[in-house]
Amino acid sequence: MKQFTIHQGLVAPMDRENVDTDAIIPKQFLKSIKKTGFGVNLFDEWRYLDPGYPGQDPDSRKPNPDFTLNQARYQGASVLLARKNFGCGSSREHAPWALDQYGFRCIIAPSFADIFFNNSFKNGLLPIVLPEATVAQLFDELYAFPGYQLTIDLERQVIVKPQGEEIPFDVIAFRRYCLLNGFDDIGLTLRHSEKIKAYEANRLATKPWLAHTMQG
Repeated sequence: MKQFTIHQGLVAPMDRENVDTDAIIPKQFLKSIKKTGFGVNLFDEWRYLDPGYPGQDPDSRKPNPDFTLNQARYQGASVLLARKNFGCGSSREHAPWALDQYGFRCIIAPSFADIFFNNSFKNGLLPIVLPEATVAQLFDELYAFPGYQLTIDLERQVIVKPQGEEIPFDVIAFRRYCLLNGFDDIGLTLRHSEKIKAYEANRLATKPWLAHTMQG
């Protein structure tokens, strides 16, 4: 998992409430057994005018010119500004995969659905909860200033606005530790790889029959 320490990026708006995971990555794309390739289908039904299906050539699609992420001023955005209850609906982990693979590193909203919120941390995305009034002010500034960027400093737990004003945010200490070090669940376990190897070696030394597989 990618580390998250300090990130500066262009901000894109998702100016609607209750964006569910089926909107983030529609159900037909969940058929893939791979963990990659979902970014091209992020917000597929809003992003394109034609129906999408797995394995489709993206260059053959018809982009919706009215959708935020298709507008020139938001190309290359890596911070998503959203409204309340972002990520509601089903618990599909493909949603944070799609956001991450599109290029987003951070999502700012007044609230998130619980499962999506936890899945984001596990996949290298930083979801930040701010008061609704603060988020509304960020939307106003974003719309007023093309090229609007924010700096997300996870170490200090502040968002730095273009003029230097800082907005503090809270994050669970354990989640912060994992993101700062790039640890997913497997990475956390592998911190103890030497102890695991020593345990396995001792187990086989004292119970050698465990090294054999049963024939059937």
